[in-house]
Amino acid sequence: MSDDASAAEARYAAFRRGERVDDVCIYLHEEGVGNVEALSEMGIRTDDGVLLVMPGEEGRAAFQRATSLDPMDFAGMAMDTDGEIDEDLTGGNCPDAGDGADHYVKFVFAFAEAHHPEMEGLYAEGDVIHGYAACACGKTYSEKWIAGEGENGG
Repeated sequence: MSDDASAAEARYAAFRRGERVDDVCIYLHEEGVGNVEALSEMGIRTDDGVLLVMPGEEGRAAFQRATSLDPMDFAGMAMDTDGEIDEDLTGGNCPDAGDGADHYVKFVFAFAEAHHPEMEGLYAEGDVIHGYAACACGKTYSEKWIAGEGENGG
């Protein structure tokens, strides 16, 4: 594994533990990316796409370039529908699955929010990962979970 690949793996692992609250994580399925191999040099190549963990502003700009969507507008749309996003941020279960359409995650935008013990719910329990996904069928959905606690139900 190259030094760049090792660094990308370390950033990704720290993000999933909730330790990189200033960063964002982006997953892009190869079907929606022009040159997945070029992006892989900056991130982690998966079986069917690429994962990138980047500083917040840089990551939001990269997400917008790759998807033509403002990331916060996308998050606002996706949060209207609860779904299941895989803890590794590369897949999920579309709420509309079973309707005969092709269902796979085209892209995910995620960020971590630091533990807020003074709040209620998940935020009082630990660092929270917010994940927002777009399915190939066009459905958007979201899920949030405590960072680093294994399966999040997705």
